[in-house]
Amino acid sequence: MMHLSLTLCGTLAFLGGAAGDSAGGIVVKEDLVYGRVHGAGLLADVALPDGKGPFPAIISVHGGRWRGGSKTDASTIKVAEWAKLGFFAMSIDYRLVGCTPAPACYQDLQCAIRWVHAHAGEYPIDTKRVFLIGQSAGGHLVSLAATLGEGPFERTGGWNDAAPEFLAVISVAAPYELNTLDWGNLWTPPGQDVQAARALASPMKHASAKTKPLLIIHSDDDKSVPVKQAVDMVRTLQDAKATVEFRHYTDKGHMGITDFVIKESLAFIEKQSASK
Repeated sequence: MMHLSLTLCGTLAFLGGAAGDSAGGIVVKEDLVYGRVHGAGLLADVALPDGKGPFPAIISVHGGRWRGGSKTDASTIKVAEWAKLGFFAMSIDYRLVGCTPAPACYQDLQCAIRWVHAHAGEYPIDTKRVFLIGQSAGGHLVSLAATLGEGPFERTGGWNDAAPEFLAVISVAAPYELNTLDWGNLWTPPGQDVQAARALASPMKHASAKTKPLLIIHSDDDKSVPVKQAVDMVRTLQDAKATVEFRHYTDKGHMGITDFVIKESLAFIEKQSASK
C-alpha cells in the first residue's frame, strides 16, 4: 500500500514532519510484551519511524467476536505501513473469551493504552495524540473505551500509575448494543447477571457529551453485525451532543482495515489533531 504514502503527503506533513523522519526507515518489534497477567505475557507488534518524533500513536484491536483473531489478521492495521505514514503503531493480542471470560479482553485494551503512556519516554510518542482503531469485536472494545472509559473494571496487566488517555476512536463494522446482538452471548462474565453485564459492556448505553470523538464505519450488507447497530449508535451519540462521524457504505460487507478505511481514518485523525 505504498501509494498511500504518496497520496497522503499532506497528512504526513501535518502529523509532525513524519515523512522526512521516516525516510531513513522504520523500526519494527514483534511480540513485545505490553502487560503480564498471572505471569502470562500480553503480546503486541509495534513499529515506528526511525526519527526524533514525537509521533502520534495508534493502537489497533482485532476482531473475531472476542474469541478468535490476532494482531496480524485482516481486521488490524499493518504496523509497518502505519509507521511509514508517521505513526507509532501498535497492534495488540488480548485474552480471548474461550480462555479468559470477559471483561478480560477489555482490561487488556486498557492496559495497552497505559503501556503507551508509560513508555513515552522510551519511544518518541506524542501522548496528546493517541488514537484507537478496532474492527468488529475490536471496534466494540475501542468504542466502549470512548464511551465508558475504564468503567468499574480493575486495572490488570501493569502500568497502573499511567493514564489511560487517548484523543479519538475509529470503529469499523462493530456492535454497540450486546443484548440485541446474536453473538453478544459470548460476553459472559462469570457469576454475574449476563443481561446486566452486557448492558454495562454496550457502548450505546454510555453515550454522553463526554464521549471521545468517534468515527463509525459500517456497511448495509454486513452479515456479522447489522447496520442498525451503527445507525442507532450514531443517532444516540448525536442526541447526546457527542462528536461523531459516520461513513455509511452499501456494499462493503463486514469490512476489515482496507485502503478506503485507512483513507477515512487518516482524514479523521488529521481533523481531530487539528482541533486540539
